[in-house]
Amino acid sequence: MAKKNEYGNDSIKSLKGAERVRLRPAVIFGSDGLEGCQHAVFEIMSNSIDEARDGYGNKIIVTRFLDGSIEIQDFGRGIPVDYNKNEDCYNWELLFCEMYAGGKYDDNDYEFSLGLNGLGLCATQYASEYMDAEIHTGGYKYTLHFEKGENVGGLHKEKYDKRDTGTRIKWKPDLEVFTDINIPLDYFKETIKRQAIVNDGIKFILKNQISASKFETFEYCYNDGIMDYVKELSGEEAFTSPQYWECERKGKDRDDLPEYKLKIKAAMCFSLKTQLKEYYHNSSFLEHGGSPEKAFRSAFTNQINNYLKSNGKFSKTDSQITIQDIEDCIIFVVSSFSTQTSYENQTKKSITNKFIQDAMTDFFRKQLEVYFIENKMEAEKIANQVLINMRARVKAEATKSTIKKSLQSKIDMTNRIQKFVDCRSKDVNEREVFIVEGDSALGACKQARDAAFQAVIPVRGKILNCLKSDYDKIFKSDIITDLIKVLGCGVEVKSKAAKDLSVFNMDNLRWSKVLICTDADVDGFHIRTLILTMIYRLMPKLIEAEKVYIAESPLYEVRCKDQTYFAYNEVEMDEIKAEIGNEKYTVQRSKGLGENEAEMMALTTMNPATRRLIKVTMADAEKTSQIFDLLLGDNLEGRKDYISDFGHLYLDAADVS
Repeated sequence: MAKKNEYGNDSIKSLKGAERVRLRPAVIFGSDGLEGCQHAVFEIMSNSIDEARDGYGNKIIVTRFLDGSIEIQDFGRGIPVDYNKNEDCYNWELLFCEMYAGGKYDDNDYEFSLGLNGLGLCATQYASEYMDAEIHTGGYKYTLHFEKGENVGGLHKEKYDKRDTGTRIKWKPDLEVFTDINIPLDYFKETIKRQAIVNDGIKFILKNQISASKFETFEYCYNDGIMDYVKELSGEEAFTSPQYWECERKGKDRDDLPEYKLKIKAAMCFSLKTQLKEYYHNSSFLEHGGSPEKAFRSAFTNQINNYLKSNGKFSKTDSQITIQDIEDCIIFVVSSFSTQTSYENQTKKSITNKFIQDAMTDFFRKQLEVYFIENKMEAEKIANQVLINMRARVKAEATKSTIKKSLQSKIDMTNRIQKFVDCRSKDVNEREVFIVEGDSALGACKQARDAAFQAVIPVRGKILNCLKSDYDKIFKSDIITDLIKVLGCGVEVKSKAAKDLSVFNMDNLRWSKVLICTDADVDGFHIRTLILTMIYRLMPKLIEAEKVYIAESPLYEVRCKDQTYFAYNEVEMDEIKAEIGNEKYTVQRSKGLGENEAEMMALTTMNPATRRLIKVTMADAEKTSQIFDLLLGDNLEGRKDYISDFGHLYLDAADVS
C-alpha cells in the first residue's frame, strides 16, 4: 500500500470533461472570482457579435436576471447543432462539450472574429449551474439543457414555421466554480456600450430585471462607430476637430509565418476637458493595449517632436516631449480587426502581434503628418498645447525633486522631535504611526510594537481644542506642531501663523495609517476627540483618504482558569460570561495603556493580526466635531438641552459614586 505522500506513476491524473474548467476556471477565464465570471459573459456575447458584424442580424439582446442568471439572444443564422458527417458526431457535442472546437479556425466563415480559440461556449457551459440553448435555423427549433457541465435529455428538434433565425442562450454561473456571481449592472452597461462603439450600426439592448415582472431597458447604438464616440466625448470643448482614419494592410509577424489581413480604424481629437485612450481589437476592449499602445506612443511622440523641431518651437531650455505631454490633451480611440491575432491570454486584454504594431506605427505617423500639413491652424494649437504640457511637467518634476530633498531634511528633523520613536522601514505603504496618550503609554507601546514598521509619538496631556482656538494659538502649541511634522503632509491652512509648516500635500504623508490610541476611559475619549478634531480642522483630506484610525483597547480583562478574555464593550462582556458559564472568573477593569504588559498591548492593540481598528470617516469626524463643539463651545443653552435629553445614557461611564 502506497504512503499518502508518495509520488509515483499512479500520482499523475488527467482532468476530463467539465472538470477541466470546473476545477481550474482561472486558466480559461483569468480568475475564479467575479472578473472570471464576467469574462464568461463576454465569451457568449462575442459569438453573437461575430454573427452580427458579418451581416447576420443587427440586434443583440442581453438580459440580466435577479437570480444572477444571464441570457443573450442574437438574430444571426443560428448555431449549427445537428449531425456533422465530417466529425461523425453532433455539432452541439463539439460546441458545448469539447474544448477547441468551433467554426473560426480558418477564414471561410468569419473574416474578422472576436472568438478564436473555440473555448468560450464550452467553458461557460462547463462553469454553469445550468445552461439552456434555443436555436432557430433551417426551419427547425433546437433546444438543449445542461446541468453542471453535463447534458440532460439530449437534443430536441422540432419544425419551426416562423421566419426568424438566431440563438438564445440562458445560463447561471455556478457558485461551486466562481467565488462570486453577482455581476454588477455597471459591468453590463460598460461592456455593451463598448461593443456598440466598435460595431457600427448594431443595436444592443440591455434588459435588467428589477422585480418579478419588471425590467428596465438600456439601448446602445453608434451608427458611425468610434467617430460618433469621439464626438460624444469631445462635445463642444475640444480645441481641434475630430479626425477619422481608416486603412487595410497585409503582412506577417515573421518571415516564415503566414500573411494575414489587418483593418485599422482610428478617431481622435485634442481636448483640455476630456482625455482618453482606448484600444479595441476584433471588438474586444484591450485594457492593457499591447501593440496598439506601443504604436501610438512611438508614432505620436516621434511625429510631434519632428513638427516642433522643424517649426522652431523648442526653446534652448526645453526638453523633448514625452507621451505624457500628448496624453494630457488627447482623445484617441482605435478599433482594429485582423484575420489572425496573438492575444496575451484567453482574457484578450492585450495583443502582441509585431506586424500589427509596425503597421499601426507607420499608419499613425503618416496620417498625423498629412493632418498637420492640411490643417495648419490645428497643428499650431496642438504643438503649443503639447509644449505647455511639457513645460508644466518639467517644472512639476523639478518641484517634486526639490520637495523630496526638503522632505529628507524634514525627516531628519523628526529625529529631534521630543520622544518621537521612528520605525526602521522607509516604505510609506507599510509604515504606521501610533499617537498615544502620555509617556507611560509610550513606554508600553515601544515594547509592544513591531519596530520594523510601527512608530510611536506621545501627546502630553490634553491638546488644544482646535475648533475653538485661532490659528496663532494652534501653531504656537509644540504638541500640535510636533504631530504635524511627524505626519509630514503639511496643513490645509492659509495663515501667516502656519508659515513654518508646509502646505498640505498627500504625497508627503509618511504613513500608511495614522492610529489614535488612548485609554478606554473618559479622559482617553476626551484626548482622542481632541486629536481627531485637530486632524479634522487642519488636514481633513487625511480623513477623506481613509488614513486615520482609532486603535481600540479593551474595556475589561476576564480571567478564567488559564484563559484570558478581552471585552471591548458591555455586550462582549455578557457574551464572555455566557461562554464561561458557572466557572469562577475575575474581571479587571481596563488599566491605562501605560500599565498594560507589552505582550497584552501587542495582542489587543498593536498586532495587525489581532488588533481592532475603527476607520474614521468624514461623517464620523463631522459628527464628533459637532458634538464636541456643543459640549465644549459657547452654546450654553444647547449644551443644557443635550445633557437633559441624553445625559442619562452616560451615567454608567461617569466616575461618580
